[in-house]
Amino acid sequence: MADRGFLSRLADGLNYIILSMVALMCVLPFIYILAASFTAPEELLRKGFVLFPTQFSLEGYRYILSTKTIMSSLGISIFITVTGTLLNLLFTALMAYPLAQRDLMGGKLFMKLIVFSMLFSGGMIPTYLVVRWTGLLDSLGSLIIPGLISAFNLIIMRNFFQQLPDGIEEAARIDGSSDLGTLFRIVIPLSAPVLASLALFYAVGHWNSYFNAVLYINDNTKWPIQVWLRQIVILSEGGIGDMSLMGDDYVVPPAETIKMAVIVLSTLPILAVYPFLQKHFAKGALLGSVKG
Repeated sequence: MADRGFLSRLADGLNYIILSMVALMCVLPFIYILAASFTAPEELLRKGFVLFPTQFSLEGYRYILSTKTIMSSLGISIFITVTGTLLNLLFTALMAYPLAQRDLMGGKLFMKLIVFSMLFSGGMIPTYLVVRWTGLLDSLGSLIIPGLISAFNLIIMRNFFQQLPDGIEEAARIDGSSDLGTLFRIVIPLSAPVLASLALFYAVGHWNSYFNAVLYINDNTKWPIQVWLRQIVILSEGGIGDMSLMGDDYVVPPAETIKMAVIVLSTLPILAVYPFLQKHFAKGALLGSVKG
């Protein structure tokens, strides 16, 4: 028994060591970016890799806060993320609720088409032609409307709705509630876990998206923060880019601390939102995915 207890403690100790090393590997890049954003450019250039700066500098953040282009792009990203996420949840719920009804005529056919769309899509060029034909080019709507409903998230929400007790909806119908009334007054308030999970999925997708803006937005004043971050990274690494797009107050070439400061600034909003949704995240994703 003593040997078995010793082996159990040894295994636990090894697990702690391995998990601590994995956690450190995940956290280390964030620590480096944060430290580099507060490090003086000459120290960062001299050392290359800094975790504990000896020469603090706020030049990167001072530049960002004084540049109207980056601050306005941050506001655009916030607008796209908030508006897009709310519309995503609304339209996903409006489509998932009828598909969750077992007596829906053609429901299985619709689900097969939705699953088919997860495997095959029209492609980049047909999507661009649709966006241009609908007049969405050079508008923020082109970053929201084409992706209003995610097939994967739709299936998760539908499965969650199917797990709600049938008696609740039947009681609402007996009381004279309409389908939309039942959805907004009963079903959605009971679906906080899955809504929080999908809100996080949609919000992170909107916040990190830059490729659609590169495709559909020609006016650089409407670019979100991720596109400007891409532009800064390309120029700071000596890549090909139009420096005039950055404005008259752009630093040529951009300092490494500026790049790190922009990364920190573009990451903070999602990090600030995540703790409020964390308690619902695992529960909502699990409940919505175990039943097909």
